[in-house]
Amino acid sequence: MNLRRTVAAGALASVAFLGSAHADTLAADGSWAGFTVDGNLAPYSLSWVDDNALPLHFTFTIAAGFQGRLTVVDTGFSGDRYSVSDHASLLGQTGAGVDGDVNGAIEFSPDNALANPHFSRSVFTLGAGAHDISGVMSRSLADANGPLDASTGAVRLEVSAVPEPATLATLLAGLSLLTVVLRRRGNPK
Repeated sequence: MNLRRTVAAGALASVAFLGSAHADTLAADGSWAGFTVDGNLAPYSLSWVDDNALPLHFTFTIAAGFQGRLTVVDTGFSGDRYSVSDHASLLGQTGAGVDGDVNGAIEFSPDNALANPHFSRSVFTLGAGAHDISGVMSRSLADANGPLDASTGAVRLEVSAVPEPATLATLLAGLSLLTVVLRRRGNPK
């Protein structure tokens, strides 16, 4: 058994009780919130967990007239991938990462991982309402002993106003008028 798996097994043994799932409220200010995955943490397997090895999900509400932009990024070993759900309905997966060197492909900074194309990431647009975001590792970087099934990642939420229909209608009317004027200038008589 390799060292990482031995350490993870020891951490599991030191956890006396795995309680109920932990919900974190995700701030809508663009700050990162982290999660961990450790396949040795039965019964939670490859689900996102917190620092206490409890299943982790992120809750928040987006007010009417606003939309959210949820970013999920792998900050562990490049090559890991996550399935992301909202209220247990699949939103999608993070993009495919590039398998890295298991001894040096760790990126602990979400901003650095987001800027590095080797790490998987995805952005989901969410409408107004209550949201409950959770995730599962769907692909793990493998070494000679098989998949590592352990990693870290982060999520962030940014919220912005949705343009009102009247504003969009005014914009479209203005663009239509501009198109007519430009066509008339381009067709001399």
